[in-house]
Amino acid sequence: MSLIRQVWLLLVLTLSLAFVGALGITVQSARGYLEGQLGLKNNDVAQSLALTLSQQRSDATAMELMIASQFDTGNYELISLRSPTGAVLVERRAQRATTAAPDWFVRWLGVEPNAGLALVSDGWKQIGRVEVRSQSSFVNDQLWQGTLRTLAVLSLLAVGAGAVATLGVRRIRAPLDQAVQQADAITERRFVTVSEPSVPELRNVTRAMNAMVARLKSMFDEQAAQVEQLRRQAHCDPLTGLSNRAYFMGRLRVLLGSEDGSAAGALILMRFVDLQGLNRRLGHPATDRLLQEAASAVLESVRRTGGGEVGRLNGSDFAMVVPDVESLRDPALDVSARLRSLLKTHEGDINIVIGAVRWWHGAPISSLLAAADQALAKAEARGPFAVEMDDAGEGLILGEDTWRQHLQQALLERRGELVEFALVNAMGAVVHQECPLRLRLEPEGPLVPAAQWLPMARRTEMTARIDEMAVELALKAIAMDGRARAVNLSPGSLRDSSFIYRLRDLVRAAPSQAPGLWLEVAEAGALTHLEEVRELVEHLRPSGARVGLEHAGERLSESRALLEAGLDFIKLDASTTEGLASDRARAQHIEGMTRMLHGIGLSVFAEGVIDTLDAQVLWECGVDGITGPVVQHLLPSAR
Repeated sequence: MSLIRQVWLLLVLTLSLAFVGALGITVQSARGYLEGQLGLKNNDVAQSLALTLSQQRSDATAMELMIASQFDTGNYELISLRSPTGAVLVERRAQRATTAAPDWFVRWLGVEPNAGLALVSDGWKQIGRVEVRSQSSFVNDQLWQGTLRTLAVLSLLAVGAGAVATLGVRRIRAPLDQAVQQADAITERRFVTVSEPSVPELRNVTRAMNAMVARLKSMFDEQAAQVEQLRRQAHCDPLTGLSNRAYFMGRLRVLLGSEDGSAAGALILMRFVDLQGLNRRLGHPATDRLLQEAASAVLESVRRTGGGEVGRLNGSDFAMVVPDVESLRDPALDVSARLRSLLKTHEGDINIVIGAVRWWHGAPISSLLAAADQALAKAEARGPFAVEMDDAGEGLILGEDTWRQHLQQALLERRGELVEFALVNAMGAVVHQECPLRLRLEPEGPLVPAAQWLPMARRTEMTARIDEMAVELALKAIAMDGRARAVNLSPGSLRDSSFIYRLRDLVRAAPSQAPGLWLEVAEAGALTHLEEVRELVEHLRPSGARVGLEHAGERLSESRALLEAGLDFIKLDASTTEGLASDRARAQHIEGMTRMLHGIGLSVFAEGVIDTLDAQVLWECGVDGITGPVVQHLLPSAR
């Protein structure tokens, strides 16, 4: 039994005992008083009547008249005169009057006064004994009415006492509830401090909880700072802070092969011409500052075009990859203009050239890089600040209206299927099936991966309906074989104000399948829609469904609020885990990140693992599961 219930039980018992005791004492006191008064009356009447009868000189007729007269003038139940032998000489008796008091009350608490007795004599000769009994019904009525009034007054007092007790319990319960909520928040990776109550004992508990939360928060901040430092060492160029070559190539490879990535985009290479000559003319410190300023200009250009990845490939070459752009011209000319404006402020002959090519989903990375290098060489041949663009590629040829019609028809006819890729733990057991959605855009056409239609689904604001269909398919598949499924949710779906509620109702309608449902939101999208992610977790957690991040790793240590959203798992992006076997710094980063996430109760998985040596390092780093091509080679039983 909870402490609050025990307090309430104690209060109820105390008030009940006080109520019953007060009522019993009051009723018994009134009953005793009324019995005493009625008994005294009986005795006084008997003495007075006996004196009057003694003066009648044994005249039976006169005594009978006197007794009849007394009986008729009062409210009596019995007046009798008996001889010394007990024989009845005169008797007047009336039926007991009816009373308004209930029978049970009269039986248990009714007034039973003593009869009045007195001797009647003629001189020294005893004539008999007179007995007087008054009617007690009116006394019982008075006692019943008094009891009701007392009960009403005590009830009002009990209600008042209950109200005061309620306020007192609430005053005690409020800090206890705060402590419980604080503990629940810690389990959900939220660090909440509460105000200290005025009750000394509870103040000490709250103070201790706040101190613990502050300590946990400090420990997490320290771990996050360490992980961020390891990330920079593993993934970033030490001079500019941009992605280093290895990490940039990993991100590009993921973009080209991701099921739920972008259909196409731009790859832009930038080269500082004769960087060694710049070092000689300007000096190393000035050249380093110039490169840092150029890196900031490129980052600003990427942010203006809607986001992407920026890296430093070597000393003089920078690269940026921008997804979902319709042409190369805008991003290429924008970054060129920014760099030209920056370099004009510096003395010396400082030149750059730019080569831009289009990429598309599934393009071979080697061919793409060769085309970009060729464009960069052509620009360098043309001279300073030249921009060379190669816009050939497999761009999407359908217009927006055509795409909308294809997507609407595919949704209407439910032409969608989930493809399955196993995610396994270190023992080879399948944790769940990764289930990206593919749509059949034509009735008899092939299944098309999300990378090709997702950009247009975002543009036409149809992602919420598509995600709902994916969840429905996953729940049906779970119902058939009982295996857990993971489904991607588009960040754009979270912007739909009713999407979360529709999703909640959909999951609640399948209570036995809900615990097998894993929902994933991309890290970048979750950061943008953090409140919606929290709301999603709050609505789905009671059903047993899990919510987590996919494509994560780059920004986990930047935002503690993300980890406070109550998530269940994290899936590290393939670009974060690629090449661990040959890069100790990256392995240390993954190990530190995994330890930090495990410390706050999150499961950690790795996406898109290709190499068996990388998989072995991931197990050594403590990840809970991996997925990717390596699963098919290392763990055939997981297919």
